[in-house]
Amino acid sequence: MTVHVLLADPPRDGLVLPELPDTSPLTESEATELYEAMVKDACVAAATSGGRLLVNYPPAEDIPAAHETGRPPEADLRRVVADALEDPDDARFEVQVGSSYDARVGNTVTHLLRDEDESSVAVVDPRAPLLARKDLDSAAMKLRRRDAVLGPSQRGRVHYAGFTQPIDFAGAYTTPELDTLTARARDAGGDVDFLSQQPLVQTGTDLETLVPILDARRRAGRIVPTHTTQHLAELGIHLTDDGLQRA
Repeated sequence: MTVHVLLADPPRDGLVLPELPDTSPLTESEATELYEAMVKDACVAAATSGGRLLVNYPPAEDIPAAHETGRPPEADLRRVVADALEDPDDARFEVQVGSSYDARVGNTVTHLLRDEDESSVAVVDPRAPLLARKDLDSAAMKLRRRDAVLGPSQRGRVHYAGFTQPIDFAGAYTTPELDTLTARARDAGGDVDFLSQQPLVQTGTDLETLVPILDARRRAGRIVPTHTTQHLAELGIHLTDDGLQRA
């Protein structure tokens, strides 16, 4: 059974998706609400899959002063998870440890594999809302035969990184993340497999990729990430020849 680690920030204006308001029609608060919706969809996918959900939140002292609200980051994320899951107890919460993203990922993955004897651990990026339960279950099956499974995204990024053995995580998320992580897994003697590419939302350009996919899937009656799709539909965001527009 794979442990799905969701490295998530508390949804606060300017802290999450900071590039989106300047590169899309979304305001700062709307970008925050989009991030919260994507976190909810990621939690649902992980909690309903064959694995387990671990929400990894930053310590309060790591939150920049400009985004300090007096509320603990864990409390903010527990509220989001409680809104997303029928049983919030399906999620485990742990504080992140490490001075960089690489270190936080490495500490969590290594601890779970070595100290808790988990068979496989996957880091799921909440900004990839199309990563569904079936994708997580497919990745878990691949991890039974491979040492690492990576999910590609635009510009060499990854939306998913699963491991059955630790690698050297120092600098492992150096651009291009996909190739760097593959090299580290191979250096550790591991076999690597891949998932299909999924859009990772950071900028307006990324949102331009996501929105028409959601619109098309909804029109075709296919499964969509409920919270993300609903939020963007309520905002009336759609893609035209002139880029993203409001209805």
